Amino acid sequence: MDKTLQRNGLINLLALIVTGAAGVLAARYAGSLAGQVGALYLGLGALVALVSWFQMRLEERERLEKLELDELARTRSASAMFEAKTAELFPAQRAREQFERFFVPAFTAVLFAAQAGGAYFLWRWLSRSTTKIELKEPIAGLALFGLFALILFLLGRFSATVARLQRHRLLRPGASYLLCNAVLCLVVALGIVGVWAGFAQTDFYVARALCGLLGLIALETLVQLVLEIYRPRVRGKVGQPLYESRLVGLLGQPEGLVTTAAQAMDYQFGFKVSETWFYRFFERALGWLILLQVGALLLSTCVVFIEAGEQGLLERFGRRVESRSPLEPGAHFKWPWPIDRVYRFQTERIQSLTIGSLPDPAKENSRFVLWGQGHSVETNFLVANREQLSHTAVTPAVGKRTPPVSLLTVSVPIYYQITNLVDWAYRNEDAPALLEHLSTREVLRYLVGVDMGDIMSQGRGPAAQDLNERIQAAANERGLGVRIIAVALGDLHPPIKVAPEYEKVVAASQTKQAKILAARADDIRTNALTRGQTVSLTNQASAERWAREIRALAQAALFTNQIPAFEAAPSVYTERAYLQTFVRATAPARKYLLLTTNTQDVITFDLQESIAQSLLNLSVPAPKTQ
Repeated sequence: MDKTLQRNGLINLLALIVTGAAGVLAARYAGSLAGQVGALYLGLGALVALVSWFQMRLEERERLEKLELDELARTRSASAMFEAKTAELFPAQRAREQFERFFVPAFTAVLFAAQAGGAYFLWRWLSRSTTKIELKEPIAGLALFGLFALILFLLGRFSATVARLQRHRLLRPGASYLLCNAVLCLVVALGIVGVWAGFAQTDFYVARALCGLLGLIALETLVQLVLEIYRPRVRGKVGQPLYESRLVGLLGQPEGLVTTAAQAMDYQFGFKVSETWFYRFFERALGWLILLQVGALLLSTCVVFIEAGEQGLLERFGRRVESRSPLEPGAHFKWPWPIDRVYRFQTERIQSLTIGSLPDPAKENSRFVLWGQGHSVETNFLVANREQLSHTAVTPAVGKRTPPVSLLTVSVPIYYQITNLVDWAYRNEDAPALLEHLSTREVLRYLVGVDMGDIMSQGRGPAAQDLNERIQAAANERGLGVRIIAVALGDLHPPIKVAPEYEKVVAASQTKQAKILAARADDIRTNALTRGQTVSLTNQASAERWAREIRALAQAALFTNQIPAFEAAPSVYTERAYLQTFVRATAPARKYLLLTTNTQDVITFDLQESIAQSLLNLSVPAPKTQ
């Protein structure tokens, strides 16, 4: 092996170590998550380059050993030396074989553990809420990682070319990691560019993608370890290093895909497709075709379409173009991305936000909504309770009166529309969040000054109107450029924990009111009956008085009229009066008529009931005929 190859491998190792250490410092300084994940790739590449460089030294020692033995074999004095054992004659070869047999598989297993563990723990680290995703120094990070990409690409390209020309397998793993890390540093730099262009999550997503890629490389390493167990050993045949990753080589040299595709096409069609003029032209012009596509993509960003109901704001290098008013619906021209960017806003659509309780998606389709059952993510507010003013107690230790307040769960949907887009987008840093905070403040201020029973009943409509005016005034004061369309008060009820006790209080209040109404009804009924009985008795007494008076007057008039009749014929009058009285007295009595011809008419009156009535009612059977 040429000393130049060893020197090249050592340079690759030093380059990976230096760029890895510098990459960690640069990523920490710039606050780049993708840069910190990419530094792990540089460290893994340094380990691979170290092992490959050490294996190159072992092979070089073996080559020198064979040259020395060949030189000694030419002399006669060394004839006795060849009588020794082969292991004693070739110690460098034995060391290299032991290295490849034991150390390389063990190192590959350690490499797999490092790759898998790094992917797992970095993914968990990125998933933590405490992990910061803000770049502190994007310009410095962009410059440093761009420089790392350039250095690694130049060294890796040179090493890959040397390894390909001289067909040296041990120089290839380090060169692959150099080129792969060059590509990853470029990707990190592009992620920083995305953050600088306004996409705050770009660096975070790049870090996540690098973690996933590291997991794939670990899986490939595991598969190689398993296949190594079943790989047939052919004496004298040298295979590729076990720790060399084909995926890393493919990422560092994507043109290998073209070669592989050409070989596949040649095999599929049965002739050398890769030697045709079209394929040669396509291979030579591939870079220009890619550039043409990128140019067409950039040109397509020069035209922007604003949909109906929207308005757009044009920014150039992150600053608003003052000469351009908000873009109206239609087609507009601008400079390509990332020079100019357009931000769209729904200015015609009625937007909404909710203060307080939010609907629970798991229970939105519930048929019944009850106070005592959870149906939303509740937020409790303090409200006044005027009914407790007379029952507030004084705390002996403090000497202050307990405030008459209660807790109320309420959902306040607020509907608004953007009226001044420039104020909405530029006068405040986060207009939607500011509007939500202002609305929350006004809702809190209003609820602490109203009565709970009033706002839950007839005061809901006036309360919504008052809140609308208050929130609109607060938005105008901050220059938000919005118009509050409507404010609604919904889902008003006590907290779920106190709902049963509140229902008991409401039930007691309703029972009290029912008893009061029942007492009033009984009072009305009793008084009405008393007045009716009084009128009835008064009317009966008046009628009795009039009856007696009329009867007395009638008797007096009758007596006055009877006196002349009596004076005219006293005996006749007396007999007539007697007979009339007798007729009236005997009207209901039973009478018998006796028809006789041989006796004189002697009439006897017996006015006593001497015979039982049952004897007189006997039925006599009819006589039988012979």
